[in-house]
Amino acid sequence: MLSSPLLIHNSLSRKKEEFHPLKPPFVGLYVCGPTVYGPPHLGHARSAITFDIVYRYLKKLGYRVRYVRNITDVGHLENDSDEGEDKILKRAKVEQLEPMEIVQLYMNKYHGEMDKLNILRPGIEPRATGHIPEQIKLIEKILSQGFAYCVNGSVYFDVIKYSQHHPYGILSGRKLDELLSGDEERELEGQKEKRNPVDFALWKKANPEHIMRWDSPWGEGFPGWHLECSVMSTKYLGLPFDIHGGGMDLLFPHHECEISQSQAGSDTAPVKYWMHNNMITINGQKMGKSLGNAIGLEEFFSGKHPLLERSYPPMTIRFFILQAHYRSTLDFSNAALIASEKGLKKLLQAKKLIVQINPSQKSTRDIKKWLDECYLVMNDDFNTAQLIACLFSAASWIYSSAENKETFTSADLILLKNSFELFFTEILGLKEETEPTNDKYLDGLMSLIIELRNNARKNKDYATSDAIREKMKELSIQLEDGKEGTRWVL
Repeated sequence: MLSSPLLIHNSLSRKKEEFHPLKPPFVGLYVCGPTVYGPPHLGHARSAITFDIVYRYLKKLGYRVRYVRNITDVGHLENDSDEGEDKILKRAKVEQLEPMEIVQLYMNKYHGEMDKLNILRPGIEPRATGHIPEQIKLIEKILSQGFAYCVNGSVYFDVIKYSQHHPYGILSGRKLDELLSGDEERELEGQKEKRNPVDFALWKKANPEHIMRWDSPWGEGFPGWHLECSVMSTKYLGLPFDIHGGGMDLLFPHHECEISQSQAGSDTAPVKYWMHNNMITINGQKMGKSLGNAIGLEEFFSGKHPLLERSYPPMTIRFFILQAHYRSTLDFSNAALIASEKGLKKLLQAKKLIVQINPSQKSTRDIKKWLDECYLVMNDDFNTAQLIACLFSAASWIYSSAENKETFTSADLILLKNSFELFFTEILGLKEETEPTNDKYLDGLMSLIIELRNNARKNKDYATSDAIREKMKELSIQLEDGKEGTRWVL
């Protein structure tokens, strides 16, 4: 396990770095959670699963992890900038509910769907509206340092002034001159009171019709979207902290603004390692609620969406996401999901078969070497795709052992069983999905079919025997004959 160091691709340095926590064995992990104004979709699942793996693996390595994932319940405007309507407020008007009813409704849905995907809940899940005083305090610090200014009851971060003292664009690689020249070509509504188009809101004055509003030294209003994460991450993890995660679409401007705010308010770089998962795409286009092409997780589980050929259970979705490295794009297709379902079933069946293997005097495979490889790929920036490949290798040995083509000593069998359980269940978070009652009926039905086929073979009715086998194959059920008898594999 310790033969290779844990490497993390740091978005800040744009390269893999050896992981050294600031205060070992403690690790602070902050992840940008959802803006709860609609049902969770596949993109939400990818980010949550990515950092669930990080959380699980760090704990298995012996670290004491404080995992914080926020809930955005105010301040996220329609186009992710400083103009337009608050997304939650807009949804509240459509559904004729109070904004906090919308928040509670979709936060509950998010938790429910993440639970189905077997995603561990964070230790702390703060909400933006619960930290308004801390956000006001940070704004006051930034103002006192001269990196912000007030206009008509709103407060804006002065990017030009900040860039004269600190590098702006350090995370995203964006050049300030290019950003300024690009923004000069378009006049956005609500931008006139800014000194420069690249400036962003720390506090927005609430219009008379705006329901979500709080008192502040600058008048009634609400915090800017970027501010909450700077406040809540450092409140619970300190400054600086170890890992900040989120989707790649948040890298700019959201995370770039976080760095600027924290640096301006404390003169300290807030985060050591920045991690970003890539996007889910549909026909090459990012999946997202704002683009109108998102498929809700509930729709995947029920199959009720025009793009879905059928329903897909939660573990199939989880396995589909884990089959790609978190930094790779992942394109949705029914064919890919069906293949994922078959692959998952193969691994589940192998996991069950391990206990049926009889020990031998020698092992035909080096299980310790295989185990080292499992840790090696996970230590290489949490490469779940390669880990799954390792599990498939082990699965093929397990299947071959049923035909006496592979053998294992008693000690290696125990090591293989425990290690398979560790990586498959505890680290990848995969599990059996079929209800126990269904298992009972399916096992009984398959036992009957195998008995009928065996009787046909005894009576030399090979046509019927072969027909049963072929029919089962069409249903993706393999009948495998071995020394111990016939077994079935999905």
